[in-house]
Amino acid sequence: MLLEIIISVLALLIASFLLNFYRDPKRTIPTGNNIVSPADGRVISIIDTTVREITVSKGMIGKIRTMTKDISKECYVVSIFMSPLDAHINRAPIEGTIKSIRHANGKFFKAYDLEKSFENEKNEIIIENKNMKIKVIQIAGFLARRILCYAKVEDKVNKGQKIGMIALGSQATIIMPKSVKLKIKINDKVKAGESIIADLK
Repeated sequence: MLLEIIISVLALLIASFLLNFYRDPKRTIPTGNNIVSPADGRVISIIDTTVREITVSKGMIGKIRTMTKDISKECYVVSIFMSPLDAHINRAPIEGTIKSIRHANGKFFKAYDLEKSFENEKNEIIIENKNMKIKVIQIAGFLARRILCYAKVEDKVNKGQKIGMIALGSQATIIMPKSVKLKIKINDKVKAGESIIADLK
């Protein structure tokens, strides 16, 4: 009898967790010339860079490498940590056209080449409009390596439109030209499609 109760409680907890994780809350998309967050979560990194390629850390373990030169010579790279308690739907930060989508599988530990170890699965989406071009990077964790991308190349997307989802613990990184005016700081909590992370100057 006790075992049945324990199993029932565990099943209820798991079901509650999954329902919370896969929820798709409605969002109020802000109007105006701004950029909204691609993900729910906490801002963990803001990098001001002029390099052509950058390594972005993923939590305590893991990283990805990505180009910045395909966006601008001077960029802001903002990373948002998505905890298991956050909704994991990703949304388009701007209105525009999907110019490219590039998916890359992660790399596991290589004792002989530490520099290339612990690379996470990623999916890079470039969106462009008449004012700017940005890159959204979906980054999966090691335990749940599953990225869903709803968009296709040449699709027209609205600001705040759903473009994908990442399973379980994950991160979203956005690369923007430095011509924007940032509206967020480290440790800020943001909501996908609703929180303004930058204004166009």
